[in-house]
Amino acid sequence: MTRVQENPNIDYSCVNQYWNNARPSIMGPYMMDGFGFPASAGRFRFRAEKAIVRQLIRGLDRNGAVLDLGCGIGYWTGYFARNFRKVIAIESSRPLYDALKQQCLPYSNVKTIHGNAEKFEPEERYGLVFLGGMLMYLNENDVSGLLRKIIPALRPGAIVLCRETTVRNGVVARKGEYQAVYRSVQTYENIFRECGLDVIRVKKNSPYILMQMGCELIKKWKSIVPGPLQILPVAGHFVYWGLRLGNPWVMGIAEKAGIDFPELENHFFMLRVSDRQELIC
Repeated sequence: MTRVQENPNIDYSCVNQYWNNARPSIMGPYMMDGFGFPASAGRFRFRAEKAIVRQLIRGLDRNGAVLDLGCGIGYWTGYFARNFRKVIAIESSRPLYDALKQQCLPYSNVKTIHGNAEKFEPEERYGLVFLGGMLMYLNENDVSGLLRKIIPALRPGAIVLCRETTVRNGVVARKGEYQAVYRSVQTYENIFRECGLDVIRVKKNSPYILMQMGCELIKKWKSIVPGPLQILPVAGHFVYWGLRLGNPWVMGIAEKAGIDFPELENHFFMLRVSDRQELIC
């Protein structure tokens, strides 16, 4: 990754190519493939994240509609379908969309759309808009454009819930085959406020951070151990269960020592339209 001082621009053609070649799985969208982790690692993270989201959306009107942008293979879509009247799920990657369709077959209240979330035109008003890791694949101007488009489609009292991979300071651009922009919490808060959204709550995504510790440890292992000796399935299982069994003690070590580990974090941002913006709309 390359740290930059100004807002970087990523190549959307590279982003689209990557996700159109992605293998549908609970591990892939979490960027946990290739580390030797058991499939239960993806299920653990999703289950733990659900507990966070359940707390953040508590009190929302369950008769409202949910807009799930960049929904991937539909695990969150299914969760919202079980808890809200209607869900509109949008995914641009063909393999992920095909998996989404299969995932959502049991839910008659889900409408799936294969298309670009930026080009989607809202046709109703939503009580919840969920962006589960999509803003990191957009340049800043397009992040602002998407959020400004969403605002008029929000019902009174609605929330926008973003879950984004973050860095501690500034902006970090990842180039190459897999491209993304990692922004700090402060950078995201500034963007949200400039768009007319109040930041109601920021919640650290602890299950993501725990699994990211594992990813970065395995990356280090792969960098120092020759390929034939890496035995990733064994190393991955050992690291995964070591982190699971050592949590939360293991997460506190780096914090108390003042070590920036892991390099990448993740946060949930709970947003509402500011009073001033509602008057404008």
